[in-house]
Amino acid sequence: MAVSPAGAPVSAREGPASGGVGPKGVPDLSPDPLFEHSVVFQMALRQLQTVAEHFEIESGVLERLSKPKRALIVSCPIRMDKGHTENFIGFRVQHSLTSGPAKGGLRFHPNVDLGEVAALAMWMSWKCGIMNLPFGGGKGGIACDPATLSRGERERLTRRYTEEVGVIIGPRQDVMAPDMGTDEQTMAWIMDTYSARVGYACPEIVTGKPVELGGCVGRREATGRGVVYCVVEALKELKIAPESATAVVQGFGNVGSVAAAELHSRGVKVIAVSDRYGAIRNDKGLDIPALNKYMSEAPPESHPMLTNFPGAEACDPNELLTMKCTVLVPAALERVIDEKNAPKLQCRVIAEGANGPTTPDADKIIERSDIFVIPDVLCNAGGVTVSYFEWVQDIQQLMWSEELVNQKLRELMLRSFATVRGLAVDRKLPMRVAALSVGVKKVALEKDRRGLFP
Repeated sequence: MAVSPAGAPVSAREGPASGGVGPKGVPDLSPDPLFEHSVVFQMALRQLQTVAEHFEIESGVLERLSKPKRALIVSCPIRMDKGHTENFIGFRVQHSLTSGPAKGGLRFHPNVDLGEVAALAMWMSWKCGIMNLPFGGGKGGIACDPATLSRGERERLTRRYTEEVGVIIGPRQDVMAPDMGTDEQTMAWIMDTYSARVGYACPEIVTGKPVELGGCVGRREATGRGVVYCVVEALKELKIAPESATAVVQGFGNVGSVAAAELHSRGVKVIAVSDRYGAIRNDKGLDIPALNKYMSEAPPESHPMLTNFPGAEACDPNELLTMKCTVLVPAALERVIDEKNAPKLQCRVIAEGANGPTTPDADKIIERSDIFVIPDVLCNAGGVTVSYFEWVQDIQQLMWSEELVNQKLRELMLRSFATVRGLAVDRKLPMRVAALSVGVKKVALEKDRRGLFP
């Protein structure tokens, strides 16, 4: 159900999503009117429909999977540093609560909307299913540009948002984590606001928070490390030695920078990277440790220009995805690989560090090539996996070593990679369809077993 800022229902629809029937007799899945203008949500629905065409899913369960369990839109007015009031719109979507509390990040970005957040929540359900975690999918966002906000404004916005969505969050209801435009400090503010509300310290309300407040060592690096664990397995299958491989990383943020560092440490030559301000390349290989040091030492108020890094030359960010390389890591926004640039790809492996970087139309083109795709719901699942470790540690009040965290992360990533790859080979399916199928089938089975109340 979706609710307005005032809490009143804004949409309720019963019965099939549409009267049509798709290929193989599967009912067409049309988005709710709330999401019908969102190309990202339509993309998520198309992927769910594809799974239903390959595996039998009871029609009632399929209908439930195609809609979020709950969506909240909130108004977040805050006092700005100059004394005036600005109002920001925030969202929190819980796609499924069948497997456990909703789990998913909170992003700050100017283009955040309800449809995007709903799609990301759906993908989180499949991701948790693939990794066999006791979570459902959730996601949140605030339509703002964090780069234009002071630290004080970001804190006030975060705390107001936490208070507004407080009616649906909780350690057993909905657990947030950092995402685009947010970080461990954002999670610390959420924890403090929620703890003040309930009257005791509650570190398990969020994951990805500072270690001093119950955060998990290795959580910040987990998504990028998980990406590289999958890349190494793909290179093994393709019989390509890491030392002979090259990589291009689009998006040098938290995920991309860690993935680049992990690839570099394994001997892979990272020849190009980009961020929101530009792109650089060096065909002989970038000095990734030096680049990470350069980026981290800039004052917090500034944004170091990637293109000023010595030992590299600036290049066109629009050409980054189509550079010749062994491994392409899209680790930025959704839908960056589409039907226009997909025919121009010159990589051997696509490792999707971002959520939804490849459109369904691009998938059809890539499936006709020899490119090995590691889909997002598998490839970047390291973040939510270590978030699960953090949640468990906070509940138990028993913290793990970084060595144990990384060991368990590698075990779960390799197990899930093997499961997905085995299904893809056995059923002759694209890797994306295989990965989505593993996640969807787990959630669908649990919904079927629990039944429909009342």
